[in-house]
Amino acid sequence: MVLSQPDTDRKNTPQHPQLDAAERVRLERAFRAPRARFMLGLPLVVLILVWSFVGAKFDFAKLGEGSVNMMTFVSRMFPPTWEKIGTIVSLLIETLQMAVVGTALGAVLSLFVAFGAASNIAPKWLYYPTRWLMNVIRSLPDLVFALMFVSAVGLGPFAGILAMTVGSIGSIGKVFAEAMESVDDGPMTAMRAVGASPRQVTQYGVLPQAAPLLVSYTLLLFEGNVRGATILGMVGAGGIGLELTTAMKMYDYGHLSAIVICIIVLVTVIDQLSAIIRRKIT
Repeated sequence: MVLSQPDTDRKNTPQHPQLDAAERVRLERAFRAPRARFMLGLPLVVLILVWSFVGAKFDFAKLGEGSVNMMTFVSRMFPPTWEKIGTIVSLLIETLQMAVVGTALGAVLSLFVAFGAASNIAPKWLYYPTRWLMNVIRSLPDLVFALMFVSAVGLGPFAGILAMTVGSIGSIGKVFAEAMESVDDGPMTAMRAVGASPRQVTQYGVLPQAAPLLVSYTLLLFEGNVRGATILGMVGAGGIGLELTTAMKMYDYGHLSAIVICIIVLVTVIDQLSAIIRRKIT
């Protein structure tokens, strides 16, 4: 005698969703490696790498020979000397202030520029010139902008802030625009269907979706500006960079080591705080 399974057991038994053949093929294609294209592209990648190594004169043997000099340089930096810790702290605070102001101005200007560089909200007559402008700015190093503003407004942190602000438009502005382009088109289409203006579509359909990415990229910009401010100081644009360059030129290795340690501590603290904020918003 065969006992049938109670109805309650059938209801509690998990039912697996059934997929038709076409849908199963489509889903499996996402996890299938394109072997033919991979095998054809691999020799090309290797060829490009070899060509780049040869053209850049990258030499592993020379690197091994120079490692002795590198270790000698590092050994001279220990122990660090802390007689000028007051100067280091004040310059690090100035560097941090430069990064805060440069990030705030750069993020705001980059956001406005990104509105014109996002293909889903900007007309073509505005999209292409804005993209071209960002490409031009991104192609120039921040040191070029720093030298330009130093000659315009003189030595000091103001020139460094202006250089970081302009440099941010080319780098983070492009990322902002791509974040806006990656949002779901559904809410935007629905808002246009009921007669919403372009400003309303951007304000209520694009920005709320892109906000977490925009905040995350702004924090990333801030981290980069803290590190970049140490470089801009080398050309007289304020911050700890000038003191760092002076210590290297004077062969004051103990002072140089103290500066490097303080920079590492500052960047590490900022990186940890940024990671906490990013976890909160995602």
